[in-house]
Amino acid sequence: MNQTQETSSKGKTPAIVAYITIIGFIIAIFMNMDDKDKLASFHIRQAFGAHIIFYLLGAVASTFSNLFVPTAFYLVSVVIWLYGLIGAIQGEYKMIPYIGVYFQKWFKSIT
Repeated sequence: MNQTQETSSKGKTPAIVAYITIIGFIIAIFMNMDDKDKLASFHIRQAFGAHIIFYLLGAVASTFSNLFVPTAFYLVSVVIWLYGLIGAIQGEYKMIPYIGVYFQKWFKSIT
């Protein structure tokens, strides 16, 4: 998908909500259930991937005893989350760099 596609205001709300914790992701799925919006579906998949990355990096980070490595892992997670959230706020189809394409492919059954 590209950034020039039309965006709808009704799809923006679930797109933004999807990035706000894993609970927000679940709420966004229900918000997008009746009238499926392409923008919302796109960002729901991106947000799900961002949440998975956060939990995986958190699990890996917890195995390190020094403070530098976990801080770097969490910083990467926050940057991924912010990138997706800003795209949702702007109503754009911005994929998370490098891994966003895979999120769209792996989670295509989600909304």
